[in-house]
Amino acid sequence: MTLTILDQVRKVASDLFVLPADRITAESSPDTIEAWDSIQHLNFVLALEEKFGLQLSPEEMEQIRNVGEAARLVASKLQNSPR
Repeated sequence: MTLTILDQVRKVASDLFVLPADRITAESSPDTIEAWDSIQHLNFVLALEEKFGLQLSPEEMEQIRNVGEAARLVASKLQNSPR
């Protein structure tokens, strides 16, 4: 079974924020995850870049307001990247 990008992003968030994956939803954000501060936001972005082999611009990093937006951004970058 192939995991969706959202599932993979949730797993990255679960590992980084030390929360069970089933507690992380697309709506999970710094407002709902206590450990998600500005430093952890950067670590989240770095972990996503490493996991998916992509690079996010500062503007794209600012667009990530919750796990779902992170997954959409990753999916968009993967779809538009040359193979």
